[in-house]
Amino acid sequence: MARSYLYVPGDRADLIRKAPGRGADALVLDLEDAVAVAAKERAREVVAGYLAAPPGGVPLWVRVNADRLDADLRVLTPAAAGVWLPKAEPDLLHDLDRALRDTERRLGLPDRTFPVVPLIETARGVLDCARVATAPRVLRLGIGEADLAGELGIRPDPDRTEFAAIRSRVVVASAAAGITAPVGPVETDLRDTARLARTTGILLRQGFRARSAVHPGQLATINAAFTPDAAEVAAARRALDAMERAERDGSGVATDADGRLLDRAVVRAAAEVLRRARSTP
Repeated sequence: MARSYLYVPGDRADLIRKAPGRGADALVLDLEDAVAVAAKERAREVVAGYLAAPPGGVPLWVRVNADRLDADLRVLTPAAAGVWLPKAEPDLLHDLDRALRDTERRLGLPDRTFPVVPLIETARGVLDCARVATAPRVLRLGIGEADLAGELGIRPDPDRTEFAAIRSRVVVASAAAGITAPVGPVETDLRDTARLARTTGILLRQGFRARSAVHPGQLATINAAFTPDAAEVAAARRALDAMERAERDGSGVATDADGRLLDRAVVRAAAEVLRRARSTP
């Protein structure tokens, strides 16, 4: 599963052509915030042309405008990985599902070909987060904290501690729905690599397993933060091995090398570390 998603302005054909080699696990061809109103139609033309014959190798998502679904979905081709939906709320997801069914029929594709990543960016989206997570097509959730800050009157500190409660709702809703762990928000300070590493580490500890980026220079830091290192992998394997030995000998009690008890929660965490290590692109 992708650790990093790079937003690429949909009206910048030059940037789109270069983007697959920049190190992102997936690209988000952006028709929304990265594109000026006057350039929206140009962006649709550029993205549609690129999706008609993409180079392959990197999943290509499209972020649409919540108020222009019909126009934006016309850019989709079978090469698109799916759709990112800003300002996601249950009714809007219902509208998107219906519009995507029409798109799939037009393209001769099976129903539910295109998954969706809804972005929690409104107060209503936060309150209805559990319903958003269980809506049709939802692969994983994302969160847009700049939009939320504006709507809620939040003035965040550099580590975004004010968003901890909202982030928790997004993580809990994802886990309860059985979908992939969510995507964290962008970091708009493009120069402070230490801050990017610190805040991405915070997201990891809070339950996120990916982050979106607005510049290729952020990708290596994000990918590293969400990739278990050799020590984590080794510790996870030792924990699982110890539990397996305990089950084989019938004791049901496992301890680590320091004599600490290993319970089922520790085993689940270890298994998750190994899954992430195996699925690293």
